[in-house]
Amino acid sequence: MATRVPGRAATATVDGDGSITGWSAAAERMSGFSADRVLGRSAFDLLAGDAPIAVLRAVVRRQPFTGMVRLTRAERDPVAVELAIVPVLTASGEQSWVVSAQPLQPLGADPPAAITEVSERKAGPEDLARRRLALLGEAGLRIGSTLEVQRTAQELADVGTEDFADFVGVDLLETVFGSGPPSSAGLVFYRVAQQSVLPGCPESAVAMGARDVILTESPMAQVLSAGRPVRTDMRDQKMQAWMQQEPRRLRSVERFGIHSSLLVPMTARGVTLGVAIFLRHRTQEAFDDDDLVLATELTARAALSVDNARQYTQQRDTALALQRSLLPARTPRQAAVEVAFHYLPVNSRDGVGGDWFDVIALSGARVALVVGDVVGHGVPASAAMGRLRMAVRTLADIDMPPDELLTHLDDLVLRIDLEELPDSATTWAGGSVGATCLYAVYDPVGRTFTMARAGHPGPVLVDPDGAVTFPELPPGPPLGLGGLPFESMELAVPEGSVLALYTDGLLRASELHGDPALGLDGLASALAEPTGSLEALCNRVLDATLGSAAPSDDVALLLARTRALHEQDVAGWELRRDPAEVARARKLATMTLTDWGLEEAAFVTELVVSELVTNAVRYGLPPIGLRLIRDGGTLICEVSDASSTAPHLRRARTYDEGGRGLLLVAQLCRNWGTRHTPRGKTIWAEQQL
Repeated sequence: MATRVPGRAATATVDGDGSITGWSAAAERMSGFSADRVLGRSAFDLLAGDAPIAVLRAVVRRQPFTGMVRLTRAERDPVAVELAIVPVLTASGEQSWVVSAQPLQPLGADPPAAITEVSERKAGPEDLARRRLALLGEAGLRIGSTLEVQRTAQELADVGTEDFADFVGVDLLETVFGSGPPSSAGLVFYRVAQQSVLPGCPESAVAMGARDVILTESPMAQVLSAGRPVRTDMRDQKMQAWMQQEPRRLRSVERFGIHSSLLVPMTARGVTLGVAIFLRHRTQEAFDDDDLVLATELTARAALSVDNARQYTQQRDTALALQRSLLPARTPRQAAVEVAFHYLPVNSRDGVGGDWFDVIALSGARVALVVGDVVGHGVPASAAMGRLRMAVRTLADIDMPPDELLTHLDDLVLRIDLEELPDSATTWAGGSVGATCLYAVYDPVGRTFTMARAGHPGPVLVDPDGAVTFPELPPGPPLGLGGLPFESMELAVPEGSVLALYTDGLLRASELHGDPALGLDGLASALAEPTGSLEALCNRVLDATLGSAAPSDDVALLLARTRALHEQDVAGWELRRDPAEVARARKLATMTLTDWGLEEAAFVTELVVSELVTNAVRYGLPPIGLRLIRDGGTLICEVSDASSTAPHLRRARTYDEGGRGLLLVAQLCRNWGTRHTPRGKTIWAEQQL
């Protein structure tokens, strides 16, 4: 098999001093050096190794050379020096070229010499084996460098057109990318990669990314059906008959002189992915059986990498969809804080993580802000995140204080570990679930935050004047260790303050650069700049901490700007434990509603106040308090006492004199409930105005 490739010879002319005087377009393409960079330079600078330099010197200086190259010389004939493999320095590193070097004129003249890419001799078995082995080695290094389906397929096409095929196309079945509309005409492919020795791949009959329906009697369909590679001659009668039904392919074959092809199925782990197409048109020699074996090996390596990328993409998309379905798409309606949030999934081999956040409306016009991070990545981390988020919502619904809520959440994580991994030696560091969490409750009446954390980074607080502080919360252990306490801290804040909660992925980029303080400094600087929009502030924080680089870990960022309920929106009284106070409570509530212009809510409010105060007087302990809160379109009625016993709904019998009060409250109000406090309990009911 001759190694000469017509039209692809890289030619350089060299004068008697070894300086380059000519540089062909093929030499420029193969070496990566433009003509203006090499003209006038010594050719010896481009050759790597002593032997090639000696060969060139022998040719230029008309000196005989013996050794690892063959030298023929006649009195009137040119000196012909052939070297099987010559390492040449190129712009992208060192490559191996098959080189022939000879003077352009007989001895005695003063011509330049020429170095060309290929020799005219037949390559021996050792040369072919060395070339194929080098190609396989190159494929092992370059194919599968990423977990991206299209890029992996393109790497196969790039490697296949380097000293093997003149065109390589990779077509993947539609099922690789998910189900699509079926076609009764044949198999549906997508052209995901292609490469050619010609610029722009003009011989391709299918555009990149195009959907292509292949006839069932086509060679590609038959190759997939049989599961074996096929070497074909375009002049074969069966090929000609098929191409008559495919005019675009026939035109390409005739225009570019395509004469030989290899069709190799791409299969991995028992799954058929598509087909790789190898064509020759500039190379005169047709593919042989050894070439078919080489193409099969190249395709098998690429198919395994494509399947890895496909499975990774499917798993990552599943985890991302699961995680986003578990994260809040929008925050609940509440007047305590204005919120904005951003969630950025990591783009890495590990897949998405378990970062999460939540905004939960609580009784008494309060709101809970939550941010957490589950250890691990992928579907298991997303599923664990969903379980913890639902647990936090359930515990928040019964108005647990932050420290008590984290204690119950810690027990839950520990119980999950023990159920799923019964080995007692398994700890949080190596267990199935480990997580961090920060839970904060904001009260717009008292303008206070009550916060506790479990191994999570602390919050950032920005005053209305732009001063940035990092509150020192008591450091609680991560969730899942068990047996260790959590502590809450109360923090008074002015109206208009901004609280920033985040996961550690926000600061991970600066840690990778060796200075964790850079992340905190960038976060503080971004938060300190005045802005009217929390959404714009979110974007500024991400730009300051992450820059243009993709995050190395999932990032969850939650910003909350506080509002306040002023004295004109809150009315409260202390009541005696006396049945006569029920009438007084109704009168106070009616007068307050009149002042607020809410006379239409007086009837329901009087009934609610009467029932709740009666229960507190009859079953509770002093002190007893009544409070009305006007929060936008909601009217909240709260009755508190020092007893920890919570009331509950029950079904009253026909002749029972009592037992219907809470049932009436539940029917007349939008929502009602009980929350425990350090001094007893509070029964609350909300009306929609």
